[in-house]
Amino acid sequence: MAVRKIDRNDTVSGCPVAHDGDGVWRLRGYSAGRALLRSTETVQAGMNVEGIEKMPKRIRRPVLYRDGEEHREHRRQTARYFTPRRVDAAYRALMERIADEQLDRLRRERRADLSQLSFRLAVAVAAAVMGLTGGRPGMPYRLEKFFPEQYGQPGFTSPSGVYWFARQNFWTLAFYMCDVRPAIRARRRERADDVISHLIDEGCSDGDILGECLTFAPAGMITTREFINVVAWHLFTDADLRARYMAADPAGRLAVLEELLRLEPVVSTLKRRTTAEVEVPGPSGPIAIPAGSRVDVSITNANLDPDALAAGGPGLSFGDGPHRCPGAHVALQETDIFVHRLFALDGLRMATPPRVSFKEDIAAYELRGLTVELAPQ
Repeated sequence: MAVRKIDRNDTVSGCPVAHDGDGVWRLRGYSAGRALLRSTETVQAGMNVEGIEKMPKRIRRPVLYRDGEEHREHRRQTARYFTPRRVDAAYRALMERIADEQLDRLRRERRADLSQLSFRLAVAVAAAVMGLTGGRPGMPYRLEKFFPEQYGQPGFTSPSGVYWFARQNFWTLAFYMCDVRPAIRARRRERADDVISHLIDEGCSDGDILGECLTFAPAGMITTREFINVVAWHLFTDADLRARYMAADPAGRLAVLEELLRLEPVVSTLKRRTTAEVEVPGPSGPIAIPAGSRVDVSITNANLDPDALAAGGPGLSFGDGPHRCPGAHVALQETDIFVHRLFALDGLRMATPPRVSFKEDIAAYELRGLTVELAPQ
């Protein structure tokens, strides 16, 4: 806990499984959290799933919001895009090229906002996996506008709500017209080995594919940016860790990154609702969580559990079970490529540390303003 940079004020000791007064079950233990996430007797909660459930039944739900056999089949069919071998063979060269382009920008300008450099990398890589290629320049800008740092609640009961409703619809349309539609048209003419081509073969409409792209953006682009920034923050402020990371082989560097992710999970809480009774391990034996219960898995607490240390790796930072993040290898590899090249630059230093804020709707932190600069030539 002492080495964590992000203080969410939610790390507590005590019972790893608790049924709080508000009726929500809270799992703070690693084994209990993993068991719940691996259960097939749960469905997604949070992440605006309530709004998605109000959509007409004829509209296909993005895979993030699907559960059961339909979800498992989709994950099975798309798993080939995210295997370590595929990520290395298909995307390493792209990751290296985009990382070098961003660091060339830093070399020219001698000073840069790391969140901008890392976001351009994350967008380019996620776009390649999805098949969002061939559109107009400026996709990172459009996605930044769609996912602003400060976000208001859309609605029709106040001027602010109307503004945010109009704003989100405008940037949704811009993303569709400039990025998604050109990619769909190209893939309908000629398939490629990417997710959009797969969705077309499944019979998805343009609107269905837009929905998948909009849910893939925060999962594949925004969280990776935050991870790159928190890793850099740690390396800038811990000379021994930086030296260890830079001297390590790829496996050793991966171990450092996974440990930092265990300590600093981007998403702090994963929410589920049980569809049948689910048993999870407790201090004195199995504990039954009734059907219909809301369950919050505290990743920040579970990752400090001794069981998480024994298991190794990033703990539950990528989730677990049916909804485990499919892009884990993508995120780790592009982070390593970018960060290793960044810290190899002569005269690199952190000019200003980042400011920390939180996205309550996805229980994630945001780091902005981490400015890096190179010593004058």
